[in-house]
Order: sequence, then structure tokens, then C-alpha cells
Amino acid sequence: MSDLTLVKPSSDPAAANDAPPFAVHQENLVAEEAFNGDIPRRTETAMGRTSEHELGELKARLLTMASHAERAVNDAVRALVNRDYDLAVQTNENDRILDRLEVEIDELAINLLTKSLPAGDVRLAAVVMKISQNLERIGDEAAKVAKRTRDLCQEPPVKVQVDLPRMAHVTLDMLKRALDSFVNHDSAAARAIIPGDKEVDLLNKVITRDLVRHMSANKEAIPGCLNLMIVSKSLERIADHATNVAEEVVYLCEAQDIRHSEKTPKIAAEVQ
Repeated sequence: MSDLTLVKPSSDPAAANDAPPFAVHQENLVAEEAFNGDIPRRTETAMGRTSEHELGELKARLLTMASHAERAVNDAVRALVNRDYDLAVQTNENDRILDRLEVEIDELAINLLTKSLPAGDVRLAAVVMKISQNLERIGDEAAKVAKRTRDLCQEPPVKVQVDLPRMAHVTLDMLKRALDSFVNHDSAAARAIIPGDKEVDLLNKVITRDLVRHMSANKEAIPGCLNLMIVSKSLERIADHATNVAEEVVYLCEAQDIRHSEKTPKIAAEVQ
């Protein structure tokens, strides 16, 4: 059986003085509790700063994409009007930039949506994803215009009077104003864009009708007229996407979804 040594408390006053007083122990405990209690607040602040940085990066990436999309439409229209084959080819090739930016924006937005964010920031991340999808499709339509322009440049000019320049002007104006409304956080400006979509729809119908009439009377012009019909349809689709962007800006600013708002009363009436 092993020996067990008991140590008695020292009765030496000097040894007793070496021990820290109770007040010091208490101060240390209070300081430790305060430090530990501050951890969630400091963590929350750090996460907030990180989220703000990522939101800023997300918006910056979308603005870069918007700039490329607007330039793509401008270049496609310019190539069409000037019968510029080289510009048409380059515009078609540049569509890959918009494809890449859409993927990058989706990754950033999805990463943000996994975090605890205020409602306004959640709306922003969701809206940026939707706008980027519309911008990518605008790029696809601009590339389609560029492809048809490339084909038109290799054929004799189609001698038909159609108002494609007017349609292109209205479409470009809608796109620019929609993007500006996002940058300026201006829902009133976004709402003002939406009625313009009907004007573009009407122009597309008139242009298509005129081209069909011209093809009926001039069989040799059929390939060129078909290319112009596709260009007209692409411009109409770009206007649709610009309208979609405007509707997303309204949702971002007002937390109100106005998509399909004109169709809703009709559906309700049919149900009744």
C-alpha cells in the first residue's frame, strides 16, 4: 500500500499574501465573460462586412455584364445598318463573354443566398440573378442578329422599305433605360419603360407583313427577307428582355411583383 502524503494549508502569513485576492479573481471572470459574450457580436459584424463586400462585387459584375450586353446590341445593329461583315463576326464571337459572366454571377449570388441576409439584400441577390439571365439572352439575340447580318452581307441588298432602324432605336433605348433604372434604383423610370414593349411588338408585325408581301412578289428576295424577319424577331425579343429587367427593378425597389399583371384580371374573369 503506497504512502499518501497530506499537505496542510500553510499558516505562513507571507504565503497567504502570495495568493491573488478574491476581487482580482472576480475581475478576471467578468473580463472573460465579456470577451466570450462579445464573440457573436464581433462575428456578426465581420459577416456583415463580408456580405457587403460580396454584394458590392455582385453588383459590379452585373454592371460589367450589362455594359457588354448593351454593346453587343449596338454592334449588331451597326453591323446590320452598315453591312459590316467583320463587325458582325466579332459580335457573334463576343457572346461567350456574356455566357461566362452569367455563370460567375450565379455562383456569387447563390453563395450570398446561403447566408443570413436582410430581406432587401436577398431580393437584390435574386434580382441580379434574374437580370443576368435576361442579359445573357439579350446577348444570344444580338449574336443571332449578327449571324443574319453576316449572311446578308454575302447577298445583294434587299430592296424593300421596312422600319428596322426605328425598331432598333426603340429597342436600344428601352434596354439602356432599363439598365439605368437598376443603377439609379429608380422604380418610376422602370415602370415607364414597360409600355414601350407594345410599340416594338407592333413594329415587328408591320415589318413581318411587309417582308412577306415583298417575298410574294419577288421570289429572288426570299433568302434576304427571311434573314430580315429573323432580325426583326430578335429585336422584338431584346425588347421583351429589357421589359423583364424593368419589372425586376420594380420588384427590387418596391418589393412588388408586377409580372403578368395585365393577364391576371383576364384569368380571374375567365374563372368566374
